[in-house]
Amino acid sequence: MEDNQNRRTEKDETISENQGETNRKSGLAYGAALTLFASVLVFLGVGYALDSWLKSSPWGVVGGVVLGSAVGFYQFVRIANQINK
Repeated sequence: MEDNQNRRTEKDETISENQGETNRKSGLAYGAALTLFASVLVFLGVGYALDSWLKSSPWGVVGGVVLGSAVGFYQFVRIANQINK
């Protein structure tokens, strides 16, 4: 009877550890996606502001999207590598 109880406790601890790891990976994945989206949005805003200031439409917006995408993908890949650790 006691041996059965020990097995249940070990199984519950294993399930809890697996759930914790799943939650950690999910959080990192959401963080990576949010970082990608936010960096594109921020650099788009900066490009729009530069266009308004320099009257160079649409080059500031285009440059902002390209730069934001590059920064966002770099951060995305960096965070995604942490998920696999």
